[in-house]
Amino acid sequence: MKTVERTQTGVRLERRTLKVLKGLAEYLDISLGELLEAIVLHAFEGKAPFGEKTQKQIAQLKSVYGLDLTADDSHKLVEGDGDVG
Repeated sequence: MKTVERTQTGVRLERRTLKVLKGLAEYLDISLGELLEAIVLHAFEGKAPFGEKTQKQIAQLKSVYGLDLTADDSHKLVEGDGDVG
């Protein structure tokens, strides 16, 4: 185990993405912060953060929450005004 110092942050995320992340964190029985740390640390080393079983869970959560964004969309997102029809 390594000791770290954590800090609060006010990160803004796309609504459906956040729902999938929260659902995944609950599925893995870890906090949202721990999940984000793990994803980032894997990405920093060019490693995939999830195995096949977890990928299937992610696909199911994406379907439930209507998340249709992909990695190709990541640099093309613009903020909407929040009004839903």
